[in-house]
Parts: sequence; structure tokens; C-alpha cells
Amino acid sequence: MGEDTFRSPCPQPKGVVLGHPKNPNASPSLRPEAQSLRDRPSAQVLIIGGGINGVGTFRDLALQGVDVALVERGDYCQGASGASSHMIHGGIRYLENGEFRLVRESVVERNRLLKIAPHYVKPLQTTIPVFSTFSGILSAPLRFLSHGKGKPTERGAVLIKLGLSIYDFFSRDGGSVPRHQFRNRDHALEELPRLNPGIKYAATYFDASVHNPERLTLDVLQDGQQAGATGALSGGTARASNYVSAVSSSPSGVRLRDELTGEEFDFAADVVVNTTGAWVDLTNSAMGSPSSFMGGTKGSHVVLDHPELLEACQGREIFFEHTDGRVVLIYPIGDRVLVGTTDVRANAAEDAVCTEAEVDYFFELIGHVFPSIPVGRHHIVYSFAGVRPLPRHDDAQPGFISRDYRIERGESAAGGRPGVVLSLVGGKWTTFRALAEHLGNEVLAELGHRRAVSTANLAIGGGAGFPATEQEVQAWIKGHMTPALNADRVTGLLERYGTKAEGVIAFLADGVDELLRSTHELSVRELEYMARYEQVGHLVDVLIRRTALAFRGLVTGELLNEVAEILAPHLGWDEAMRRAEIQNAMDVLKRFHGVKVPSLVL
Repeated sequence: MGEDTFRSPCPQPKGVVLGHPKNPNASPSLRPEAQSLRDRPSAQVLIIGGGINGVGTFRDLALQGVDVALVERGDYCQGASGASSHMIHGGIRYLENGEFRLVRESVVERNRLLKIAPHYVKPLQTTIPVFSTFSGILSAPLRFLSHGKGKPTERGAVLIKLGLSIYDFFSRDGGSVPRHQFRNRDHALEELPRLNPGIKYAATYFDASVHNPERLTLDVLQDGQQAGATGALSGGTARASNYVSAVSSSPSGVRLRDELTGEEFDFAADVVVNTTGAWVDLTNSAMGSPSSFMGGTKGSHVVLDHPELLEACQGREIFFEHTDGRVVLIYPIGDRVLVGTTDVRANAAEDAVCTEAEVDYFFELIGHVFPSIPVGRHHIVYSFAGVRPLPRHDDAQPGFISRDYRIERGESAAGGRPGVVLSLVGGKWTTFRALAEHLGNEVLAELGHRRAVSTANLAIGGGAGFPATEQEVQAWIKGHMTPALNADRVTGLLERYGTKAEGVIAFLADGVDELLRSTHELSVRELEYMARYEQVGHLVDVLIRRTALAFRGLVTGELLNEVAEILAPHLGWDEAMRRAEIQNAMDVLKRFHGVKVPSLVL
């Protein structure tokens, strides 16, 4: 979601573009996705919101042959979807809320994503350090009966053992991860010697992680576009564009605005699907149908460059409760360590950023688990925060607000005729595929159509044919090496694109290519590929969402200059716009992610 979407004070999500000048002379040919919406300004379904749930629904409907369009006012996966804890998990703590349906669905979908998106979703060994035996036994049932009300308390071994046993039970059919193990203090410290010696037990189980949520979202989107590409209608039957906002309703439908050119146009649809997350109510108000469904909470994270802490984790996520009862995590992602998350009530009118108080909290919890490992602010290379799209929750404790979802049906008179608006309230990363199928069924019912195909066992993007073992991975890498691509470069491409890297490699070979001076993780031709096929709208899109360079703290002034220079001719930037893009990237990184790139000559 992007800037000034509803012509009113509107909250800005992670990575939003700030103060970038519109280019009234921009050629529409540089924006083929937005141009296809202008050329044929109607569809059976219009989805507003390009997070994982909106994109998942787009893919699902495209596979049913529905004429569907999607708009996102910022970049795909820019808001809460891009500010996640990078986990695909069953949600063991939801058991305490009595949300057994959600836990079962989450475990099933976790196992499914390990199979259909193996290029991005990987098993994650998780250890819970346990400091007491009986803590929480009385308070947990009370919270269960009172639907999340009451004071959070630390869970002890008995409660954790019970929860993990139920968790394993939900995984019994089609499970693809091992069952949990419980260790006493001595055995736990043998495995993880830097853990707090005051622990009494350690419980270990498996969930899953998604190291590239932004790229997985892009894969899901491109699956939908490909499914609708052969439609008889102009531009295909599945069209999607980022940097297009829903401004208001209009006599002809929904008023849309191209955020890169400033051009506005009307778009008509039989069904409008509102998947704008924490901004669902604002979107409904803009379309003339005010609602009060949402009540999100903010979750913040920091990324550390800390080899000692990385080694202490030994490849595992450390998932535990702090003394205040909040569930928090420490786990390695590549050569960095992710620490999160907070769960505090969010003011939708304020920026979602990680505060100094939250950083202090993270350092306190690291000291609670690894007391012998010093951590300071100089270890932080990146921070991020997002507003969870949770339902309105009144007096429930933030950590116990339901993570389940529901679909609200409403009507709109946009276009001068009654129309249906389906608003998604809630939702989480792990269940996006099942949620999209559920929401897709609701849309199909409104259209009077029947489901043609399920996505349950359909591989996502570069997960199709992905090598199943490390031996197969190495064979794939060796088989795609060329004189211009060594093993490290091919490995990086496979990690970034999955098996779709084969097409990228062919594109690289079909022209003169060279690695960037500022990083050997990108080349000139790969940036051209992103500009052509991945809807890059701004320089910051490449740094945060097409690559993990910002996440890992690898953005330099030299990198900004070089990437902007290469992208400029492909995105129609003149010299003034190139400079503005560099300044904008620096502003976004500083304001939303705590990254201060040294001043440079533009």
C-alpha cells in the first residue's frame, strides 16, 4: 500500500515510497501492467491489496478461469506480509486460545508448503528453553475460557509438553517433520551450551521458515498471471499491477490511480475483494461503505550481524516466552540472526517502525536466553515492523487476539448498480493458500461459477521440480554452471528464483553481462530481468523485496548509485528521477528500517 491512497491522513506501511515526484511525462509503455488495466477497465473481480492473501486469491481465481484484476498501491508484499517473522508455523500457542481449527489448518498448510514451495519454505528445528515445571497451569485454562483475557504468564514444562503432544497429533496425517523431543537440563546444555544454565528443560520440535517471503509472493502472483495469460480478452484474464491505488468509488466503478504517473481512471467489477490488511476499514470507507472490522497490533524485529549469537543458535530457532508472557524468537537466517517479535497495540495513524524501547526489549530477552553473549546496537543491520491485520479485539490481551480469519460480505453502489464487496479480516502467512481457496470459493459463489481446480497440491513457481536432496541441489548447480557463472553465482540464483533460475540463466546468457562492482550477488543483466519481468517500480524495491541486500545490511552508497544507473534506461528515469530514486531509497531505509547509508554525491 502506498502514499496518500485515500486523499486523507493514511498510515504508511513498511517501505512506502515517500515524497517521490510523480512523472507526468512517463510513457505508459513503461508500465504494461497498469496500461492493461487502463485499456480494458473492467473485470469480473477486482482485488485491492497485494499482500500474500490478496495475491494468493488472485492466483486461485485465475486458475479457475475467472477474469480477475489486482491492484496494490505500493509494491507487492510491502506491508504486513513483508514484515513477518519469516515463519511458516502451526501456531502452538493458539492452542491456549482454543483455536484448534486454526492450529490444525496451519499444521496441514505448513506441511503442504514444504512440498509445493520447497525453494523458499524449509524445515526449521525449534527449541523452547523451559525455566519452570508447573507455571501457567492455572492461568492457561482461564485464558481458554475467557477467550484471551487475563494476565500473560510464562508457561512451564507441563503445559508445553501438553501443547506439543497435541501439535504432533495434528501432524499425524501427511506429516513431513519429526515429532517433538523433551530434554532435561544436562542434555539441553550439551546440545546448546550457551543457553541460560538456569533452564530446567528444553523442548525441541520442527516448524518451517520462509527466508524469502517477498519472492514467494512474487512467485504466487506470476503463477496467477501465467494462468490467465491465454485468455481471449485483451491483456489476458488475470492482470495485476503494483503502484496502483484505489482512490474512491465513482459512477463507473472504483476510481484507480497510477501512483507512478498520477493518472486516474475508473474500473468496473462485479465483485470487489478487499485484502488490504490493517487498512481494510479505510479501503471500505474510500469506496463509500464504512466498516470497523480491524484492530491490528504492531510486531517489530531486528536483524543482527552477530557471529557469536549465530553460532550459539546452531541453526535452530530459539522460540520461548519472556518473563512477561510474550512469545519471542531468535533464529538464524543465512549469515544473520533475526530477533522478534513484539505484540503491541497499533495506532493506524502512525508509522510502523521498531522503536528504541523495543530494541531494549529484544536485548533483554537475548540476555535472558543467552546471558553470556553481549549484544549491542552496533550489531543491528536492519529493523522492520508491520501491523498485523487482526480483528477488532476490545479488551483482549494483544498476544491472545485470534489469528484466524473471516470474510465479511457487504454491498456497494459503485458504478450505479449494486455490487458485492468481500472484506478479508485477519489471516496469517502460513494459511494463505487455504485462505485464498476459501475466499476464492466465496467469489465463485457470487459469480455463479464452480471450482475447476484446487491448489492444494499445485507447485508454486520455482518450487516445481526443485531438487529434493542436497545431492540433487549440487547436481543442479553443477549442471547449470557456465564459463560466466561459477558455483556461487548459480547457487545464489537457485536460492533467489528456485528452478525458475533456469530461465533467468538463459536471459543472462542472451546478452553482454557482468557482475556489479558494488556486489557480486547481482549482475547488469539480472537487474534488466527484474525491470522487465518483476514490476520494479522504484530502486528500493530491488534492495528490499527483489533481493535481501537491505535485510542483510549490505546497502552502500556505491550500490545505490550503480543499481540506479543500470535500472534508469529500463524504467524511463531521467537524471533527476535517478537522483530522486537514490534519495528516496536512503529516506525509506533510514525512516522505516534504521539503516543510515553514508551521504554520497548523487
